[in-house]
Amino acid sequence: MAKEKLFLIDGHALCYRCFFAIRDLTTSKGQPTNAVYGFIRIIRNILREYQPDYMAVCFDTPKKTHRQEKYAEYKIQRPPMPDDLRSQIPVIKDVIKAFNVAIFEKDGYEADDLIATISKKFVQKGREVVIVSDDKDMYQLAAGNIKYFNSKSRTILGTKELKEKLGFAPQRIADFIGLAGDVSDNIPGVAGIGAVGARQLINEFGDLEAILKHFEKIKEPKGKEKLLVEQREAAIFSKELAILDQEVPIDYDVKELKVQAPDHEQLHAIFQDLEFQKLADEFSVQKPVEKINVRSVSKPADLKAFIAHVEKKGKFTFLIEGSEQDALFASGTVFVTTEDGPIHSLAVNDISELKPIFENKNILKITYNVKGMLKVLTRQEILVGGKAFDVMLAGYLLGGSQLSFELNSLTWTYLKSSITEEQGVAGQIQAVQQLYAPLLKEIKNRSLMELFDDIEMPLAHVLFEVEENGVNLDLMLLKKLSKDCAKKIGHLTTALYKIAGEEFNLNSPKQLSHILFEKLDLPVIKKTKTGYSTNEAVLTILADQHELPAVILEYRQLAKLKSTYIDALPKLVNERTGRVHAQFNQTGAETGRLSSSNPNLQNIPVRTELGRQIRKAFIPSEKSLMMIAADYSQIELRILAHLSGDKNLIKAFKEGEDIHSFTASLIFDIKEKDVTDDMRNSAKRVNFGIIYGISAFGLANDLKVTQPEAQEFIDKYFHRYPAVKKFMDNEIKKCEKNGYVTTLLNRRRYIPEIKSKNGAMKQFAQRQAINTPVQGSAADLIKLAMINIQREIKEQKLKTKMISTVHDELIFESPPKEKTTVVDLIRDKMMHAVTLVVPIEVNVKVGKNWLEMEEV
Repeated sequence: MAKEKLFLIDGHALCYRCFFAIRDLTTSKGQPTNAVYGFIRIIRNILREYQPDYMAVCFDTPKKTHRQEKYAEYKIQRPPMPDDLRSQIPVIKDVIKAFNVAIFEKDGYEADDLIATISKKFVQKGREVVIVSDDKDMYQLAAGNIKYFNSKSRTILGTKELKEKLGFAPQRIADFIGLAGDVSDNIPGVAGIGAVGARQLINEFGDLEAILKHFEKIKEPKGKEKLLVEQREAAIFSKELAILDQEVPIDYDVKELKVQAPDHEQLHAIFQDLEFQKLADEFSVQKPVEKINVRSVSKPADLKAFIAHVEKKGKFTFLIEGSEQDALFASGTVFVTTEDGPIHSLAVNDISELKPIFENKNILKITYNVKGMLKVLTRQEILVGGKAFDVMLAGYLLGGSQLSFELNSLTWTYLKSSITEEQGVAGQIQAVQQLYAPLLKEIKNRSLMELFDDIEMPLAHVLFEVEENGVNLDLMLLKKLSKDCAKKIGHLTTALYKIAGEEFNLNSPKQLSHILFEKLDLPVIKKTKTGYSTNEAVLTILADQHELPAVILEYRQLAKLKSTYIDALPKLVNERTGRVHAQFNQTGAETGRLSSSNPNLQNIPVRTELGRQIRKAFIPSEKSLMMIAADYSQIELRILAHLSGDKNLIKAFKEGEDIHSFTASLIFDIKEKDVTDDMRNSAKRVNFGIIYGISAFGLANDLKVTQPEAQEFIDKYFHRYPAVKKFMDNEIKKCEKNGYVTTLLNRRRYIPEIKSKNGAMKQFAQRQAINTPVQGSAADLIKLAMINIQREIKEQKLKTKMISTVHDELIFESPPKEKTTVVDLIRDKMMHAVTLVVPIEVNVKVGKNWLEMEEV
């Protein structure tokens, strides 16, 4: 029969371990939760894997202990508990109580003493104890029926394993501390003995008393006998401090330690507050799933009654079954409801029956992913009129660093509930309906209503039209490029085998690493967990020393372009339209920038010849049409001038200077006419690098100069543009104070990592705090321009179509007869989307494809 087991947890030590093991985990309100989360994981792991019969957690108290009464310097060097951990201790204790696990703490005693006392009493009746602690002081209790759980390796250690780990019997740990001392607890020991000497003496003589008794027999290590005579009292006192008290006056019944079923309701509530969604769902009280009644409105009378009710209320919620990628929801079901009414359903093909309320400009439409919904409604010849409220976009504006804006995630965040599989789409529309009020309230509270109504919601309609328009491809050109590329890759492969002197898998980092660092004996630049790095940065450095890395870089570039674009683009052509319809994502970037997928148009390269040829494959849908591309000139630098108010930067833009040559003239203290190409290039990299909070290390790598030289560039830049430095410092301070930064149009980006104790993470957050107001404002600017241009195209009933957007660039196809009108319209709306203290410049080009274009 298996012995009953008690797991005794050193709560104080485990809290510290979890706090430092898990970084920067907080709730949306800023409450740190990393230690709580780690503690929960370990408790649950023990309960699940080891199924103990008994469990208890012991904590230190802030009161002075008996050791501190004896020795005032005991643990005096330890820094106070971090505030972020201190705030989590009460929460951790609440979690322990909700797990129905006993907690012990007693003034004047450490958790170690409580564990020693409980262990002694518990094992007397033939039971086992497993102590959860990595503190070596605890090892003195080790015995056949007392073992240890290592929270790092999650393994149980017995006397044998501990002896192998320590190099002596674990029961001698107090003797070891008496000799070697303990830096972490500030126990002196015998100065000069050290860990190695203490280990040798214990293994030769046994306990401290035996060592002191036979000190004259000590042969190794030399001179230690003298130290023991001189510091005899220190050794004895140090051992006394290390010995655990097994007679702490605590009164308890073993039955109180019995593992019981956790309080699911209490844990569910705690995990909701901590925003641990999966844990809250796991511990939710298993109530019967609420059945949501759905009524069919297929009968004319039912439809008429519902429409009349909606017209009276002035708003309704709708959702169409499926997702944006699901073949345009062709066979789905439409769900509609109001805040005080039941959920109604009808087939997508019958949705035209609801045309009166969809097209009524006085009725608010509430939904999730309005862009996807528009695709279905348009195919049913319904033109949505008036205002709409997209809970996905509302959540995005409010969500800060939230990773997901899926409906279930929003429901959890704002309603503290989950949509079950049994509830299906009916549960989803109910959630959309319930999300409307809290999201609207929060948007108003954060002064985001204008951004939501005037940019994000109208933009969703514009992006829907851009996606519907799609882009046309020259498939014959792509086919030719694919053949040429394959031929070139074949030649490079042969060349690489020849250079290496053998054939190897060019796409295997391990095999490439062998060739580079073992066979060719090139210097290792960077190590990884699995070996030596062969990434682009490493190969770029090695390319100056050997031919093979340079050819590998060329091979990788060609292979990537071929697979990602040349071969992939034709496969994305829609059979019905003959065009590629990329998806534009409004919620993909915290700065407000748009992203795209299938294909990712944002990353089509322009610096290489092959990359430019890919752009050439983007052509108008008809030969009679032309392409127009318009992009902002140095918009982020202009926004930086506006936000910083720097006089020199503003002067340069107002006077139409070449900003990079102008910056170079200031940095190098020469006249603009004397600026060389290299100087201008260096200044250009500094100009753009500053926006991204570039460091001397990053700039040094970029410019291929030393770090001191790079720092000198940065220092000179800030000397010439002092207001830019002041702006950057102020943005970091504002972010540290508020937890977020804002763009020109009040878009917020929450950056909780700005308060991180991790240096690298904090520096990254500081760079985000500098960059977001600039890049985010540029994103807002082009969004406004898109909305205004599309509105004007419609009002003037032009045939020109907006077909794509890439960062600061908009792309159109247009009839030649509209050229003058459209070029003027685009330039005007882009230049005047917002007003800056410096002029906004827009470059507009016209041509027969996306590559071959001339400026107009």
